[in-house]
Amino acid sequence: MQPLTRDVLLLGSGQLLSYASSYYLPALLAAPMASATATPLPWVLAAFSLALVVSALIGPMAGRCIDRHGGRLVLLLSNLLFAAGLLALACAQGPVSLLAAWALLGLAMGAGLYEAAFSALVGLYGQKARGGITGITLLGGFASTLGWPLTAWMEAHWGWRGACLGWAALHLLVGLPLHAWLSRPKRAARSQPLPHGTHAPLPMSESRAVAAPPEHAWRTTLLLSLVFAIAWFGSTSLGTHLPQVLQLTGLTLTQAIAIASLVGPAQVAGRLIDFGLRRRFPALLSAKLATLAHPVGAALLLLLGAPAALAFTLLHGAGIGVLTIAKGTLPLLYFGAHGYGERQGLLMLPARIGQALAPVVFSLLLQRLGVAALLVTSGLGLLAWLALRALGEPPARLGTPSA
Repeated sequence: MQPLTRDVLLLGSGQLLSYASSYYLPALLAAPMASATATPLPWVLAAFSLALVVSALIGPMAGRCIDRHGGRLVLLLSNLLFAAGLLALACAQGPVSLLAAWALLGLAMGAGLYEAAFSALVGLYGQKARGGITGITLLGGFASTLGWPLTAWMEAHWGWRGACLGWAALHLLVGLPLHAWLSRPKRAARSQPLPHGTHAPLPMSESRAVAAPPEHAWRTTLLLSLVFAIAWFGSTSLGTHLPQVLQLTGLTLTQAIAIASLVGPAQVAGRLIDFGLRRRFPALLSAKLATLAHPVGAALLLLLGAPAALAFTLLHGAGIGVLTIAKGTLPLLYFGAHGYGERQGLLMLPARIGQALAPVVFSLLLQRLGVAALLVTSGLGLLAWLALRALGEPPARLGTPSA
């Protein structure tokens, strides 16, 4: 097996474990946590939002460490942090201890989710990592598909505290070995950290054809940050409230949950399509089409109601799936591998904060607007498309037709 393929499988499997034991945990365990600790459910959800904020703040520092020391060490540390956070969660007795446990999990998320995995791969393989980023997201896309049933099984047999302990054990028994087997980067191959500012010249090993000109670096950074913030605000909003949105179109709760559960497979399908058409559809074109998927699906849902629920769910999921790849590949295209880890952390900081705010903000929109709240997320999606248009083609693809 080629080293790149092996490392993609290891990193993708690690992402499946990390997302299943953190990002997808509240969907099944928030209610029993609230009941057992005499904590209001909104407080438990707020604790999860705190974890997202902490992960946003820690992201640039984690990326800088990956640039300097390689991803293997940081990802191994993230497994230990995940295990510690889950152990603290299992021992939580009230609101304060819940907040502390989720804050610890936020440290783990900032050091161990997609941005860290992408940065680790880029540190090992530079521009060759572009295809591997897709492979990581393909495996990570099954986190809810496999994680929710396993969490439900553990909660049914061991209670919610036992489920947290079970995930902690998996990080120690499975996650640590996965990341320990990653290739060790040669010092010269590591992506060096950004110096003060973001305009340092690339090392000789990096082609200048894939670096944003210094005068455009901050503009490109701001536009990409806007696109990712919009995408992850919409993803988290619908991830929290999609069954409720579908019910507002006239579906029963059972029907809404059944259709909403297809978001995960739709994300994987979108990534597979993107992977299959990668040579015909440049990364920027795929990202533009992905930002339009949610607005198109929302327009169908608002016009046709319940009969369009499936189409909306599939389009929304596929769009988010492709944009997950884009958040790894577009920075690589525009800036190259130099300082990639730290830049990933900076680019995703607004997105993580948007994620933290999304459940509450979209809930208020639903209360005021009903299903028409999708007009807001659709408008944001169109804004993201305009931001990608404003980027222009990446230097490595000048002259390529755009959407």
